[in-house]
Amino acid sequence: MLNLLVYLLFIVSVALAALGIILSSKLKTRYRSEIFSSLLYFQVFIYTFGFYGIWGHVILKTFMSEVVQANIIERFSDIAMLLGLPFLVFAWMMLIRFTAELSGRKFGSWGLFWYLMISFSLILIAGYFIARVKMVKPVSMIKYYYIIMNLAITFIASYLIHIPLKKRAVIHDYDRRMIAPAMFVIMILQCVAVVFYSSQIWLGILFVIAFFAGNIFLPVYFSYVTLISGFEDVPEKSYSFGEFCKKYEVSPRESEIVREICNGLSNKEISEKLFISLQTVKDHTHHIYIKTNVKSRVQLITLVKEGTGR
Repeated sequence: MLNLLVYLLFIVSVALAALGIILSSKLKTRYRSEIFSSLLYFQVFIYTFGFYGIWGHVILKTFMSEVVQANIIERFSDIAMLLGLPFLVFAWMMLIRFTAELSGRKFGSWGLFWYLMISFSLILIAGYFIARVKMVKPVSMIKYYYIIMNLAITFIASYLIHIPLKKRAVIHDYDRRMIAPAMFVIMILQCVAVVFYSSQIWLGILFVIAFFAGNIFLPVYFSYVTLISGFEDVPEKSYSFGEFCKKYEVSPRESEIVREICNGLSNKEISEKLFISLQTVKDHTHHIYIKTNVKSRVQLITLVKEGTGR
């Protein structure tokens, strides 16, 4: 029963991670803003830590405990979590950068330097205590490092969103009032589960759910809830059709089909003109829609005209 639950939880975790990354990627394409690049990187790094550090620990404890000695399991579990920490550091860095850009601030070179200096110094200090003090268990040290840093990073991110620079924030007041408290609630749920977790499997499950579901909040909110408009109001200079295809990674054959769609040809007319099957035209068109994040010919034509200025 426990193994089945772990399997189901792993599938849910994969689905949530994939959804977060896909939504962030679509936001980046839709608004054509570098701000959402930070959100995308945050999703990639945070879920890499989730699978490397958290699920590595869970899988070893759940499936290997009956065939491998406990001390060996403990050692490899600690190694998995330690190897995942750099991804966590970079994920939090991207979260700060994202919230800073939302508030009209810039997370410059010096901010990056001091953040990385402090974060990796704390990891080195934790590693020193793990190596020197036998009474200190690595998993306990990592647990408290996660709690302290998660609290600090969430406080900074919430502050940046809640108190933006005047006339430079790119989100509405409504969004600021919703996002900052929600981030704090998610952080509290994650930290509470970690604080009380020692060997209780249900608290471990609660933490995994809170971690993977909680970190998808930002891409879901900006995709379906936000009143965001600041990104769309920024004019972008026109570029050539070739640059348009390069921007959206449209292949040469797909670019021919885009041209003919813009010329008003039907799928059948395109297949006859380009000497390819009707199904091939439909397949290429479907791929084009995915790459450009549109759902119809009209939207595609509009996107091409807006981008190329034609």
